[in-house]
Amino acid sequence: MKLRYLFSIAVLSGTLSVNTVKAQMAPAKIDSLVQLALKTFDVPGIAVAVVKDGKLVYSHGYGVASLRTKQKVDGNTLFGIASNSKAFTAAAIGMLADEQKLKLDDKVTDYIPEFKMYDPYVTAEFTIRDLLTHRSGLGLGAGDLMIFPDSADFKVKDIIHNLRYLKPASSFRSKFDYDNQMYIVAGEIIARVSGMSWEDFIETRIMKPLQMTGSFASYSRIKNTKNYIDAHAPVDGKVVVIPRSTSEPTNAAGGIYSSVNDLSKWAIMQMNDGKYGEGLSKRLFSSRMHHEMWTVQTALPVSTPGPYNAHFSGYGLGWFLNDAKGYLKASHTGGLDGMVTQVTLFPEIKLGVIVLTNQQSGAAFISITNEIVDSYIGDTGKDWVKLYGDVEKLNAGGATAVVDAVWKQVEEQKKTNADGSMYTGTYHDNWLGDATISQTDGQLWFAAKRSPLLKGRMFHYNANTYVVKWNKRSMDADAFIMFTTDENGKPLGFKMKPISPATDFSYDFQDLDFVRAK
Repeated sequence: MKLRYLFSIAVLSGTLSVNTVKAQMAPAKIDSLVQLALKTFDVPGIAVAVVKDGKLVYSHGYGVASLRTKQKVDGNTLFGIASNSKAFTAAAIGMLADEQKLKLDDKVTDYIPEFKMYDPYVTAEFTIRDLLTHRSGLGLGAGDLMIFPDSADFKVKDIIHNLRYLKPASSFRSKFDYDNQMYIVAGEIIARVSGMSWEDFIETRIMKPLQMTGSFASYSRIKNTKNYIDAHAPVDGKVVVIPRSTSEPTNAAGGIYSSVNDLSKWAIMQMNDGKYGEGLSKRLFSSRMHHEMWTVQTALPVSTPGPYNAHFSGYGLGWFLNDAKGYLKASHTGGLDGMVTQVTLFPEIKLGVIVLTNQQSGAAFISITNEIVDSYIGDTGKDWVKLYGDVEKLNAGGATAVVDAVWKQVEEQKKTNADGSMYTGTYHDNWLGDATISQTDGQLWFAAKRSPLLKGRMFHYNANTYVVKWNKRSMDADAFIMFTTDENGKPLGFKMKPISPATDFSYDFQDLDFVRAK
C-alpha cells in the first residue's frame, strides 16, 4: 500500500492568499472544472465537497466508481482515503491524552516494550509525538515493502520487530522524511491503551459521534453498501481497474474508507476546534490538544514563496501546515494503489475542500482544490488544470526517457547470451525476508517469499546488473538488481533500486540488502 502523501506535486500549489472571502464558486462552474479534470487526467470518478462556516455547501459525484460496473459516483460513494487516515490516528492519540491515559512525550517503550530502532539511543528516546511527526531518522518510505504491494505475510508485530533492521538515513529528529511504519506503531499504542482495536476505536469513538455512519476504518469492514470505488491506474497506456490494496496491518496509517459527505462532518469538527453536535455542545478532543495537532512539530523547507506567497511549511500531528498571507492552511493528501485524495482546511475562514478520486493522478485533486479555493480567497488568474496537465506530461516524458534507455540497453545485451545460472539461489534480507532467483528455460525469475506480488522476469543489463520486470504491470516499479561477487566471481548478494525516477517512494528497494543464503 503506497499510503503516499504526494508532496512533490502538492508543494507546487503553495498556499493561498488573500484579503477578502468571496462568494462560493457557482455549482455549474465546479461541474465544468471537474469534468475538465476527469478528461485531462483520465480519472474515471471524482467526488467533491465544500464546507463553509460550519455547513456542507456543495457535494457532488462525477464519473463512475468503476470502469467495470459503470456505477455512478455520488456524495456517499466510499473512497480509500489512504494517508488522510493519519489525522484520525493523531486525533485518537489526542483523545487518550485528554483522558490522561497517555502523554504525547511518553516513551514508546513504556507501552510497547519490544519496540526497537536500529540505534539504541533512538529506541530509548522515541516518544509518541515522534511517531506522528515523520522525524524518526528513517529514509522516505523506509520499510514500505513490508506493507506494499502485498502485505499478506506481515502482521503488525512483524513490522514492529523489523524496525530494528532499518538503517537511518539521517540523525534522529533532524529532518522530515515521510514514514508510514510509525503510524502503524501509533495504532498499536491506541489498541494497547484503549483496550480495543484501532479500527474499533476510530469507528466508535470518532465516526459514530460525528455521525459518519457510512464510513469504515478499513475496506474489510465495509458493510450494507456496494457504493464504493474500484482502484484504477494506467497499464500499457490505458486506464483500467487494478487489484485493490487491502493491507490490514496498515489501517492506522491509511486504511479508512469514507465519502465526501461524511468527511465534511470531520472537516467541520476540525475547524470548530474539536467541537461538534447541536450548538457545538460536545467535544471530540480538547482545544489544547487540537493546538498541538495544528502546531508545526517538524519543519519543512520553503525554497520560494510560490504562487500564494508561502513563508513556512511543516508537519503537525497528522496534518501538513502552511501559512497563507496570515491564514493557516491544514491539509493532507493520501494515495493507495489506484486512488488518491486530498483534504484542505482553512480554519480561520471556516473553509474546507475535499476531493476524492479513483485514479492515481494527484494532479486532478490539486487542480480542483486550487480552483475552488481561489474562488473564495482571491482569483490568481491561473488555469490550474492546464498548469498541472503540463507538469504531469513533462514529468512523465522525463521518466519515460530514462526507462526507455534502460530497456534499449537490455535489448543490446540480449545479443551477448549472458549465462545467469550462477545467480540462482536463495537470498535473505533482514526485514523483507527471503527472495529466490530461479531459472526456467534459460530465463531468470525473481520472487519474494513474503511479498508474492514482487515476482518478475529478470533481464541482463550489464556486467553484474540485471533488471526485473514485475508481472503486475500497474506497479510501474521495475528495478535494477545489482549483484556483488567474491574474488572467484561467486555471487555474495545483491542490492536493488528503482529504474524510473517516477517510481513511488513506497517501493523502497534501495533499503534492501540481500545476502546469499544458499
